[in-house]
Amino acid sequence: MTSWKLSLPCTRAEAEAIDAAEDIAEGVVLMTTELEEDDREHWRLDAYLEAEPDAATIATIHALVPSAAGVTPQVEVLPEEDWVTLSQQGLEPITEGRFVVHTSAHPADVPAGGRAFLIEAGQAFGTGHHATTSGCLAMLDRMEGQSFARVIDIGTGTGLLAFAARHLWPQAEIVATDIDPRAIVVTAENAETNGVEAVDLIVADGTLDDTIVARAPYDLVIANILAGPLVSMAPELAAIAAPHATIVLAGLLETQRADVVAAFAGCGCVLEETDRRGDWSILRLSAGSERYVPTQPIDPKGRDGWALDL
Repeated sequence: MTSWKLSLPCTRAEAEAIDAAEDIAEGVVLMTTELEEDDREHWRLDAYLEAEPDAATIATIHALVPSAAGVTPQVEVLPEEDWVTLSQQGLEPITEGRFVVHTSAHPADVPAGGRAFLIEAGQAFGTGHHATTSGCLAMLDRMEGQSFARVIDIGTGTGLLAFAARHLWPQAEIVATDIDPRAIVVTAENAETNGVEAVDLIVADGTLDDTIVARAPYDLVIANILAGPLVSMAPELAAIAAPHATIVLAGLLETQRADVVAAFAGCGCVLEETDRRGDWSILRLSAGSERYVPTQPIDPKGRDGWALDL
């Protein structure tokens, strides 16, 4: 199958924002590469496409890297090879605690007592290769000794964190949600591939779904999204949390941590642990001793565009 690649220079900050974002379109896989070690300014964005990019697609990809506004994208036809495999080159397996995450292009050996998940790149955010997702895996792994009866993964992406929760707490009710219907389809496919059962999947904007609300409260809430939405969604996430529930948040830069923590503190939540990974932070909070009741109706317009504020 003939495929195409579009390349542009970018900065590290732009690369991390791209890695943390959902796919821009079906049939497009985005990969970022560090060109010079520890150089924040010299990175490259490669977009792999199933078809020749039209002007609109090129403009959409170009908009991801403002630093390259004056650069003409390099567009080339690739040999008739598997474009997904090409896009996955360099995505070595990652290990976080007992969990190993790999692609089909890079099979992995699983240590005794470990659990491997096959998650292909380019499906949706959450392959485990970004610091936010791998940090959440590590956070969940450290929480194994705790007991949870109801778990919800908001913005599940590929389903990886919900799958890890299912492995750690086999008796729990697990719900995985995403605003993007494609992500829920991907999660269902990944669940079948990895033999993960009993994860209920819901397409929903945050918690704005009757089924999610009816099943509340949850004693573990996971939200690996972005800082802007986390701030605006703090009241609704706190509202579905049981008293003293654990809340794991990710998708935020360290420079955004104070704003996120303050938003949840306003809903009675207390920061218990921070896992700093480069420029990114993963947070573990505990809900208050009484279930939080929002003082105002939830307004989905406050989602802040689901965009990373660099």
